[in-house]
Amino acid sequence: MTFHAIGLMSGTSLDGLDICFAKFTKENSRWSFEILKAETLSYSQIWEEKLKNSIHFNSEDLLALNSEYGFYLGEKTKEFIEKYSLKNIDLIASHGHTVFHQPHRKFTLQIGDGRAIKIINQIPVVYDFRSQDVLMNGNGAPLVPIGDELLFSEFDACLNLGGFSNISFNKEGKRIAFDICPVNIVLNKFAKTFNKNYDENGDFARNGIANQPLLSSLNSIKFYQESPPKSLGIEWVNENISPILKEESAENILATFTEHAAFQIAKIFNENKLKRVLFTGGGTYNNYLLGRIKHYSETEIILPKSELIDFKEALLFAFMGVLRINTENNILASATGSFQNHSSGLIV
Repeated sequence: MTFHAIGLMSGTSLDGLDICFAKFTKENSRWSFEILKAETLSYSQIWEEKLKNSIHFNSEDLLALNSEYGFYLGEKTKEFIEKYSLKNIDLIASHGHTVFHQPHRKFTLQIGDGRAIKIINQIPVVYDFRSQDVLMNGNGAPLVPIGDELLFSEFDACLNLGGFSNISFNKEGKRIAFDICPVNIVLNKFAKTFNKNYDENGDFARNGIANQPLLSSLNSIKFYQESPPKSLGIEWVNENISPILKEESAENILATFTEHAAFQIAKIFNENKLKRVLFTGGGTYNNYLLGRIKHYSETEIILPKSELIDFKEALLFAFMGVLRINTENNILASATGSFQNHSSGLIV
């Protein structure tokens, strides 16, 4: 059984739109994959501003943006298909772009109407993967652990370093997963002080000095003492992180927050005795951050090929779309906290 699917992923750090075309094969109940084509499309300044500010839009403008961004996704997918002359595409799976994520209030919102993607491409679309899980008392995140379980089980854990760091691993026979801490959503903001979109190789952080009282304040935030399942969103960062990152130079904030992220990630490795961890996501290229994680932990960091570092999330949403089309479970209750495993995503 073979499927060809396109996965679309837009992360909270606004690096751009990741598009991944992959082949998935199931033989004797085991899944395998091959990334065939993939690329990241940087957002124009106009789109970056729209997505960044969408959390402040009124309801009418947000509904309009949901449609507009859906057509944007559809057009970019069509261009991608034509550029590589792709054929026999079974489905497009779109994560959308997260505006709100408040599972405790039973809602999460990823904009980018899948119906617009379908109208432009005339290919089945699966979208809105998170809402059903939130309605089922789940966190609506992290969702990719099903892919980690079925495609990357040879590793003790899978860590994604994106806007937030999140991890999944097996514990007592169950796949658990949770957000560890913010990463690029904070680091990128302060890198912009230097007219850079991100702290390349962690060079700004490396040249800064960690503020120890600030580091202690960050490490003492209540979230880090809570048990999983748990997840983070931009609202949480605005409420818990942004107010205390003041009265310090941008370089020193980058040094301090990088140290904070490394400490929190290593703490999870150490507490769970994880020996080999697969690292993916844009933060994986931050050599200084990886060095600080190694400083705090003896866990072996596994770095795959760049295409997997860059496109694992888009790949796994394509895979989740395949599972959804087959009515197989694509969300694990042990990871999100929902009351049962389920098959989530709207199909059009």
